[in-house]
Amino acid sequence: MQFLTKTFYFCAAHQYGHSDWSDLKNQKVFGDDAKVHGHNYSLEITVKGELDPSTGFIIDLGHLKKIVDKHIIKIMDHAQIERDISWFKDKQPSSENMVVFIWESIENKIKKAKLHRVRLVETPTIKTDYYGPSCC
Repeated sequence: MQFLTKTFYFCAAHQYGHSDWSDLKNQKVFGDDAKVHGHNYSLEITVKGELDPSTGFIIDLGHLKKIVDKHIIKIMDHAQIERDISWFKDKQPSSENMVVFIWESIENKIKKAKLHRVRLVETPTIKTDYYGPSCC
């Protein structure tokens, strides 16, 4: 079993809060993140699989890139997450929820290899990992 990680990049904005809370309560709970703000995200997709001896690869990187571009980058890049992506209706646009969205969007589309990890880097000090719903 081998692992391969490919990194992608996108920019997006988000705003934490609840519409049924007062501005003061949202500010108290979420601080400055109750305002719309953005990040330059790094997204790491790690797959695992057996080495194909005829190619020397565990996955065709062109295949992986097409999947992530179509189902993640084109949807999330330059979006305001909680406003533009219906999956986030009634969910906070946290990196913890974002990795679940990403996993669910691409997991069953990957051929030959298996999705192992989604890592979203929001800032140099905030990284969120998700290993799927059946992990751990």
